[in-house]
Amino acid sequence: MKNRELPSLFAGRGRGWVRAATAALAALLLAPAASADTLVDNVKGYTLNERGVLVTFEALLVGTDGRVKQLLRKGDRRPDRPDYRLDGRGRVMIPGLIDGHGHVLGLGFQAMQLDLSDTRSLEEAQVKIAAFAAANPSPRWIVGRGWNQERWNLGRFPTAADIDAVVRDRPVWLERIDGHAGWANSAAMEAAKITAASKAPTGGKIEMAGKAPSGVFIDAAMELVGKAVPPPLPRTRDEALAKSQEIMLSQGLTSVADMGTNVEDWSAMRRAGDANRLRVRILSYAMGLDPLLSIAGAGPTPWLYDGRLRMIGVKLYSDGALGSRGAWLKAPYQDSPKESGLGFNSDAEIRNLMSRAAMDNFQVAVHAIGDKANEQLLGAIEELAETYKGDRRWRIEHAQIIDPTDIARFGRNSIIASMQPVHEASDWRMAEARMGRERLGGAYAWATMLQNKVPLAFGSDFPVESPNPFHGLAVAVTREDAEGQPPGGWMPEQKLTMEQAFAGFTTGAAFAGFAEERLGSLQPGRLADFLLIDRDIFTVPPRDVRDTQVLETWVGGRKAWERSKGAVTR
Repeated sequence: MKNRELPSLFAGRGRGWVRAATAALAALLLAPAASADTLVDNVKGYTLNERGVLVTFEALLVGTDGRVKQLLRKGDRRPDRPDYRLDGRGRVMIPGLIDGHGHVLGLGFQAMQLDLSDTRSLEEAQVKIAAFAAANPSPRWIVGRGWNQERWNLGRFPTAADIDAVVRDRPVWLERIDGHAGWANSAAMEAAKITAASKAPTGGKIEMAGKAPSGVFIDAAMELVGKAVPPPLPRTRDEALAKSQEIMLSQGLTSVADMGTNVEDWSAMRRAGDANRLRVRILSYAMGLDPLLSIAGAGPTPWLYDGRLRMIGVKLYSDGALGSRGAWLKAPYQDSPKESGLGFNSDAEIRNLMSRAAMDNFQVAVHAIGDKANEQLLGAIEELAETYKGDRRWRIEHAQIIDPTDIARFGRNSIIASMQPVHEASDWRMAEARMGRERLGGAYAWATMLQNKVPLAFGSDFPVESPNPFHGLAVAVTREDAEGQPPGGWMPEQKLTMEQAFAGFTTGAAFAGFAEERLGSLQPGRLADFLLIDRDIFTVPPRDVRDTQVLETWVGGRKAWERSKGAVTR
């Protein structure tokens, strides 16, 4: 509109009206233009559509709200003047991957504390403990995790004396790789007032050396020593959260289900959100009922910080882990016939805990590894489902060792099997030693789960395993470990196709957290969380998927991480 046209436009109007209209028009003409769309063009894009079918595209249009506006294919007209245009240079684009079961602060602390996950013998671990102590004279307590007596081929649990040989004058407390056992030296047990008279709580066990504690504490007994460890300062938690997010973004994770958030963890996440430092999306499950009710109150929280944080449910435990013989089995361990594992709750107790959460519409996720623990949970859910109707999406975390006769019970109540493919690659030798091949027909049974119409959600259980989701994708389709063992895969009948495995880390993990309308796909309307990666995971040999490199990670239509630069400030 030209200025000389204004008089005719205002003809016949009063002066007051003219002044008001002129001011309004001036404001409109002088206002900054609204932010337009972002176009990422020239990519080889893959996503799953609403029917779970893999579709391809060549460009992605992101709206001003950070959501996918349109998928464009060859020949589709591109916007004439997008606000921002990125040439993908033919690189592969996939949705941001979701870890359906991780421990966010645990990953960050592992990066800051003593990490024994790469040690292959007790001697290597002792060298690393001594070096860490020398390099870190403070704080007084040495804390870490990652030991694995199975990987060391030790044939026994380590003892306090094994640490005392290299560090005697400072307390040392080290969690096992799976987080279900702890290893203390004599100074740590003395600080915790552990004596020969100490008793393990229900759901825990104190390993003994003669009549005295050996230094290893399993499951609930870990708290006997853990309560003596000085808690991290708030600023230390903030640093751990920052490190964890950097690691996740670099590996291609844009969302995670945090399985076991305590009050201090939640506070760190809220501080990060308040300061605009929450880069990934965290779907939180509280560590038990007390933090759940103190944080969320009478129901799941809304999405906070532009869809970055939500507490939706509770994490409970039914048993321990296979490596520490805490997994609760229907029959004794083959390699320790006097043990059958640890059941943490009676049938009535686990039902009461689950019912208390469900009555306020919290989602319930329960850790169960052994076949007896899974049987207990299946029975509990079958009973509770009669009272708590509707779309509950009960979750069983790990679901590792299942009696084959129980697998169909998952499907009958649409129970989500939240599984971690990398556990199979790490555990298959140990599982055979613990139980014998003939009792493992329902172990890590991903294909059988799908055949029984069981919703699958995949993750890694980091920092128990690497957070890298491409390791999980490779294992899901090969059933082989990083060394290609066993050739052809362990129980190869349970292999998945790449599309099925991909669904587990995208749409399946989103569905498991009631987030399928916003996460897991690049269909229009979903949040524009995506990756640019260095290879086509749907066409390369399956073993090569493990080595996939993330080039860029985008969250909500904005670049959050780039390989050459690291994290990008929001």
